[in-house]
Amino acid sequence: MSLLLTRRRTAAAVLTAALLVPLAACGNDGSDAEKDSAAGAKPSGSASASGAPAAELTVLAAASLTDVFKEAGAAYEKENPGTKVKFSFAGSQELAAQVKQGAPADALVTADTKTMDGLSAETGTPTVIAKNRLVIAVGEGNPEKVGSLKDLADTKLKVVLAAPEVPVGRYSKQILDAQKIEVKPVSQEPNVRAVLSKVELGEADAGLVYKTDAETAPDKVDAIDIPDAENAVASYPAATLKASKHSEAAAAFVAWLSTPAAQKILQGAGFQQP
Repeated sequence: MSLLLTRRRTAAAVLTAALLVPLAACGNDGSDAEKDSAAGAKPSGSASASGAPAAELTVLAAASLTDVFKEAGAAYEKENPGTKVKFSFAGSQELAAQVKQGAPADALVTADTKTMDGLSAETGTPTVIAKNRLVIAVGEGNPEKVGSLKDLADTKLKVVLAAPEVPVGRYSKQILDAQKIEVKPVSQEPNVRAVLSKVELGEADAGLVYKTDAETAPDKVDAIDIPDAENAVASYPAATLKASKHSEAAAAFVAWLSTPAAQKILQGAGFQQP
């Protein structure tokens, strides 16, 4: 009886040990997960500290936003660790063509509402994030003594404008036509930065650009203000792209552009409140 009892107790102990092995393994998995959490490990696609989903975003943006968006992008990445924002800058009409051709991107910001409205099938609901006005850009010191829009009609001046299908070109035509001023440009450029470059390089005496663009080259060009009554207001709408693979992260970035932090950066660069 004693030997039989001993054998039974030994068998029970072996069975209990076998059952405890998988339980111990499960306990180790939970412990590792807790360690990873404590160490700050973050699974792919998780939210940043501010709640925005982590992602690598591609934003198509109007050329006139080149400098300010680089600053804004850096600020957004700092505020949202784990998120990277890459910009592709071009004339709004070029950006529209890219969207229609299916270029991989997550959000779009144009320099006019007309271009954005033409992409309603490809975008979410747009929000105007900033406004701008035009100025006459001339060489440093204004060697040709340009003082107003009427001076641009002087055939001795080399004036450069953006092409009419470009937002700034359309605004330029609008204000010149309203004042019945006929200008024969020496060239029509694909975006506002190309117009500014012509003036910077001395290849043109004057050009119509956004105020914010002229302010990026204070040592190379002077800006001649245009009275509000003769000027045009440029609106900058931002929207997510329906083809985005990071729709939540794209929506978070577009929404951020209207926050006080983003508006401070935009207005610091000379953009007006939306």
